[in-house]
Amino acid sequence: MQEESEGDCKQFIIHFIFPKTHCKIRVFVVKCEKQILTGGDLVEHLWILWTVLSVAAFLVFAALLTAYICFYMCFYVPKKKKYMTDEEIKRLETAEPQIPEGEIYEVFREDMLRWTYANRERDFKRVEIVTDDGLTLRGKFYEYAPGAPINIIFHGYRGWAERDLNGGVFRCAAMGHSALLVDHRGSGLSDGKVITFGVKEVEDCIRWVKFVHEEFAPEAKILLGGVSMGAATVMMAAGHPDLPECVVGVLEDCGYSSAKEIIKKVVREMKLPANLLYPFIKLGAKVYGHFDLDATPPIEAVKKARVPVLFIHGDTDDFVPCEMSERCYEACTAPKEFVVIPGAGHGLAYPVDPDGYAKAAKDFFEKHSGV
Repeated sequence: MQEESEGDCKQFIIHFIFPKTHCKIRVFVVKCEKQILTGGDLVEHLWILWTVLSVAAFLVFAALLTAYICFYMCFYVPKKKKYMTDEEIKRLETAEPQIPEGEIYEVFREDMLRWTYANRERDFKRVEIVTDDGLTLRGKFYEYAPGAPINIIFHGYRGWAERDLNGGVFRCAAMGHSALLVDHRGSGLSDGKVITFGVKEVEDCIRWVKFVHEEFAPEAKILLGGVSMGAATVMMAAGHPDLPECVVGVLEDCGYSSAKEIIKKVVREMKLPANLLYPFIKLGAKVYGHFDLDATPPIEAVKKARVPVLFIHGDTDDFVPCEMSERCYEACTAPKEFVVIPGAGHGLAYPVDPDGYAKAAKDFFEKHSGV
């Protein structure tokens, strides 16, 4: 054993030698003298600790506050009741019909209102499901004929079925299909106050399919359709491991490639730093909305698509760029087709060319899905 000293510490080196194996092990033992803090030193150390903890607490508070503001702006629906009453539902059903805001939609105002009023006059059946987290989601079923294929259709971000999908019933009728128009969680007649960009909506979609199949159409073949966020939702459903076999195809209209891409695009258009803010947006979704915003983006889901997918997009869409659908189309591994509607803005592919839209859908699903 040998001893070495450095400052207040002593280092002892012990050698263990094993003759038969010629192995040598050195063990280091360090012994330090205790240093006693004076009263002044203790106060100084506590002050440093308090400063560090205060700064850390402030940074955490600032991060959570920023995340909450992002959550409120992106995902929360402040003007809607979480649980809809019969009176509230009746008020919304009889309210003056609306169309999406923006000059590009005014051109089609008359058509959209005509479709909406016509749908209100049709025979329909109110249907509803309850989600895993206790929300009641509602929809309206328009039967074309007994046994006809059923299209379950989902609307866009901060929209609702009657406004965004008013032409959907007409498109389905042109194909000889029945239509179920669904209000997402946090939208229209459904319960909820949080929108999740398809993350929870895709689970709701699967539940809608099971409801239709088990409750009132066990023999029917089902197509899933959606516009914008609804399109992203059905793309995510196309690759979902629990997608029921009764689903035979998906129609996506102007869907985005991922929540991250479309959110960052909108943030940049607001002249804000998208790369800086997105982590707070994702944090807000996780902490306050209880969902992972980056879970299974549509462009990844279609790589595992189990049914044929028809991609439709307007070439003048300046909200969700047409190239997002094109990249999803390229990534899709199932039977597929990409239809571009010239001159159509966001969500306007059907109003711009109803006949061409319905024909493209009818031809594709007759060929690939047998409906």
